[in-house]
Amino acid sequence: MGRMSSYGCLVVFGVLGLFGCALAQLKLGFYDQTCPKAEQIVQDYVKKHIASAPSLAAPLLRMHFHDCFVRGCDASVLLNTTATSNQTEKLANPNLTLRGFDFIDRVKTMLETACPGVVSCADIIALVARDSVVTIGGPFWNVPTGRRDGTISKQSEALASIPAPTFNFSALRTSFANQGLTVKDLVVLSGSHTIGIAHCPSLTNRLYNFTGVGDQDPSLDSEYATNLKAKKCRTPTDNTTILEMDPGSFRTFDLGYYNNLVKRRGLFVSDAALITDSTSRSLVNQILQGTLPNFFAEFGKAMEKMGNIGVKTGSRGEIRKQCAFVNS
Repeated sequence: MGRMSSYGCLVVFGVLGLFGCALAQLKLGFYDQTCPKAEQIVQDYVKKHIASAPSLAAPLLRMHFHDCFVRGCDASVLLNTTATSNQTEKLANPNLTLRGFDFIDRVKTMLETACPGVVSCADIIALVARDSVVTIGGPFWNVPTGRRDGTISKQSEALASIPAPTFNFSALRTSFANQGLTVKDLVVLSGSHTIGIAHCPSLTNRLYNFTGVGDQDPSLDSEYATNLKAKKCRTPTDNTTILEMDPGSFRTFDLGYYNNLVKRRGLFVSDAALITDSTSRSLVNQILQGTLPNFFAEFGKAMEKMGNIGVKTGSRGEIRKQCAFVNS
């Protein structure tokens, strides 16, 4: 029997009585009996395709993050808007640049062939994110399984719950605390930006109009800002140019992101925010003074915790037949 995991367990008193943690238990090897090859099928597919398309690892990790921050890790981010549904999370501004939906669908098709109606889309997102990061040489973490898929997805909730690149430290701390995550989790999980890319609109104000008078964000290293304006986001209206969040090593899961932060070269306001608070700045410095294996271990712990946010288990939710649609 796999090790039980109960992060994100809710204990509710009152009218409902005690809603025990038994319902919110994930387990390593949840599919060992019902679909014994499930995790191997996912891993084999990821290794084969991410090895040849490593730039997809970051979007697949981001998808897991965006899924978990809205209604918990229940694959609500995958649902399409239909004639009978409201506008779904996919249409929210933070999710318009998400990639990898077809990747998840192809994994789901393989699992449905092997074990129809058994493996949830929510578990697929969690496993694919981990295996993608491992494939590019990043940290491994345990992924307890047993999540079930949600049936509700709302554009407005994604907009309200996913931290924006314009957030200051206070907004970031609140956003993560709302999910049961600490400042340490915030700092450690932000390290995933070491393999991230961004588009110019998320940076335009910092470069061209920070306070509304055509100025540049003084907290951004001026030499770096000049370079970005000359070579990347050349006009305030550039909507298409892609930027590396960890220039020079964005394909490598390393400590480069944190080195950039202390040089005032974090790309987003939300990146730069991590050195504006004494606690988070201290955590950044601890990471830089430590070893890469130590960071990998901390990142893995934070990812396992994040992957347990608001999970639906037991009889809650469903196992979708197709990840983009609720079962009819």
